[in-house]
Amino acid sequence: MLQIQENISLKPYNSFGIDVKASYFAEIFSEDDLRALFLDEVVRSQKLFIIGGGSNVLFTQDYNGLIIKISIKGIKSEIIEDKVYVTAGAGEVWNDLVNYCVDHGFAGIENLSLIPGTVGASPIQNIGAYGVELKDVFESCAAFEIKTGKIKTFTYADCRFGYRESIFKGELKGQYIITSVTFRLSSAAKINTSYGAIETELQARGIENPNIADVSAAVSHIRVSKLPDPSTIGNAGSFFKNPVIDKHEFADVVAKHPDVVHYPTADHKIKLAAGWLIEQCGWKGKIVGNTGTWKNQALVLVNHGGATGTEVYHFSEQIIDSVKSTFGVTLEREVNIL
Repeated sequence: MLQIQENISLKPYNSFGIDVKASYFAEIFSEDDLRALFLDEVVRSQKLFIIGGGSNVLFTQDYNGLIIKISIKGIKSEIIEDKVYVTAGAGEVWNDLVNYCVDHGFAGIENLSLIPGTVGASPIQNIGAYGVELKDVFESCAAFEIKTGKIKTFTYADCRFGYRESIFKGELKGQYIITSVTFRLSSAAKINTSYGAIETELQARGIENPNIADVSAAVSHIRVSKLPDPSTIGNAGSFFKNPVIDKHEFADVVAKHPDVVHYPTADHKIKLAAGWLIEQCGWKGKIVGNTGTWKNQALVLVNHGGATGTEVYHFSEQIIDSVKSTFGVTLEREVNIL
């Protein structure tokens, strides 16, 4: 039965482990729960924020409104010729879905292993890693329209995906709540090992002809070696986006920094490695007060214990200023700041 709680600590519900409170809090297990929630007059008068795993948000103060935690579960699949359509509830843990697909031989998201968060956030953020983005395997999603209480299906074209962007972060922000996502995968794997250290890790394991389980295991190992576990030290994964710049801007950067780590994009721009930029500015592993950057990955900001959201935010400001001063490039935060 739907419960609306008041004055609830959000510390267990955000991966940074920031101790703030929400005026109202509701956990949603079905589309019917959502319909019931928005029949409540108190709810309709509140500003609201949606969380899944709480892995992409930094709370800098108490939230004077309603936090809705989406916990809609369930995974089902349908095979049509060599295509596999997998539909998962928005509250499913992302890596549980990856493991389900790998175990069933459904190829397409193995490179996205161990990304924190839940399925519902994946199209909002257009999550990506190791040469694959959500948009590459996205078929559609179902979303609850807050204003009408109706469920709408969004196609690939509807979502207007960009680098860590979608229509849900822009034009339709705050208007819909994703309830499930359908992925278009394949029973015939096209292995992608070209990005990052995957090939090196596979070679170290003596694997010459990898399958999707091998790729998933390699990616998981790489991520564990670089990234801290949120259950032991608060963090939200990558705090900043990799900046994407025009070629003329890149010419200025590379002229002064010829060893800058970069990748071409599909739209003829250049993506820079934010972690590398931050590391070159001397921030990797640095601790300031209760916060800092992770010792193995400068892109990750961490809570060493007792940090406030404001403390983490101000630390990120220093990093942004430093990178701008050194490289002339402005970093953009990937996490939501509240």
